[in-house]
This record gives sequence, structure tokens and C-alpha cells, in this order.
Amino acid sequence: MALPPQDERTVPAVVLRDLDQRPLEHALAELQALVEQHGHVIVVSSQAVPEGVTRRLHTLRSLMESDRIALFRPELPPLGVAVLARQLRQLASCDLGPGVLASAGRLLTHYIHAGAVLGSVARLDRVPVGLKAHAKSWVPGTQFAVVAHPEPQLVRVGPDAALAGPEFGTWMLVAKGPLQSDWVGGALATSWGVQGLRETGLPAESPAWWGTGKVTEFCSHLADLSVLYQLVTSVRRGTCHWCGIDVIGDRCVFCSATPPVHEPPAPRALEQRTPA
Repeated sequence: MALPPQDERTVPAVVLRDLDQRPLEHALAELQALVEQHGHVIVVSSQAVPEGVTRRLHTLRSLMESDRIALFRPELPPLGVAVLARQLRQLASCDLGPGVLASAGRLLTHYIHAGAVLGSVARLDRVPVGLKAHAKSWVPGTQFAVVAHPEPQLVRVGPDAALAGPEFGTWMLVAKGPLQSDWVGGALATSWGVQGLRETGLPAESPAWWGTGKVTEFCSHLADLSVLYQLVTSVRRGTCHWCGIDVIGDRCVFCSATPPVHEPPAPRALEQRTPA
């Protein structure tokens, strides 16, 4: 899912559609053209996409024998993935190298609070669900508020329902599905102190990720480009010892190399000398 631009500087997204359904040579030609046009490509995908899509992405990357394609599947619900992808599109307009930009995905994930209001938790396997919640899930009209990231939370929606939220200023994005709920834009947005709220369509992967089609998904996130840029540039950079690009963190997202571990030299044994 490609969200509309956050601001006038947001770089347009390219959606790789139906990768597991199209002929391999067509998908390969599309990805090759993107690499030739931009130099490096960061592919952000949800863990809820069909397994065939993930296999096809790895196949394409292997066929191209390229270390200029980064595959990133964050542990976020579908709406959170879409928000993260847009944040990277915002940062792509700045003076960041491809390695730093791709590495920023893992950093920015920590600042995303993502969840949903569900009409049933009977098939929810992304967040621990107790027996009482399972039982109440069969009661008509019952709704549950769930946070999947950064820490799992689950409560029954009601007058006293509350979820722990971010301790910094955020905007909230709400994706309304078939489930009708005003709780997110009302009580939750108020308790989280969001700076603003926008609405969008529900990602196609959301019903599969949450285990039900009766869902309203929400995501609280940093929207200001200057804040995102400050976060990324405040982290110490390193150089990948394998492909040579600048990165942040302990793993290059393009070639998957990790920094070599240099063991300190063993202490030298003292020589035993015979007294003169």
C-alpha cells in the first residue's frame, strides 16, 4: 500500500504489483529498470503478503546478483508498514546515502505505535490473547482494542478502556474497514495526545494480519521530516566492510554483511627466566 505524500518533498512510491502472479521475466525487467534508474532500490513489504511474493523477491535479487537491492520486512501491521515506507520516502529527499536510508527503516520502527480495533480476536495470533478475551469474542457487538507494536496490548473497548501510547508528539493515521468504531478517533486519540489525525483506506493485507475482516487499523507516527532527519543523523555511521557503503546499525541491509568481530589478542605469556 502506497500512502499519499506527507509533504511536497515526499518521493513517489513504486508499487511492485502481483509479483507472484506475473511472468518472472516481466518482474525481472521492472526491477532491473528501477535499479538502473535510481542506483539502489529499497523494497518494503508486509509479513502478511503471500509467501509466493517473498520467494519471488529473493529469486529476483539472486538472478540480478545485485547488492543494490534491500529487502525489508518489518514486524509491523500492514498500516504501520505503509507509514514506515512513506517515512523512508520523505527521507529520500535528503542528503542521505542509500545504506543510511535503508538502515533507517529499522531505527524508525521503534517510534511507530500500531494497532487496531477488532470485532473478534478468535483468530488473532500476533498478540497474546487470554481465554476470557476468546470467550468474549463470541459475544455479538464486542470490540477489542489491540496494540501490536512496540509492545503487545489488548483491552476490551469500553468507557474505561485505555492503551499505553507514545511519550512523544505524533500524528495518527486511521484505516477504517467494515468495522464501525469511533473509539480510535475519539478516546484513543485524546488519551495519546495526537497532534493531528488523518484517514486512509484499509491495506489489503490487514484482514489476514489481524485474523478478521472486522477491523479498523490505526498507527501513531512521527510525521515531521526535520524530526525524522534529526533522528537518523544523530546515530553513529559506519562503513560496510563488504560493499563499502555507509550504514547505521550492525548489519548492512543491502549485502547482509555484519561487521567482523575482532577478538583482542591473547595476552603474551611471560618468559620464565633463570636467575643469574
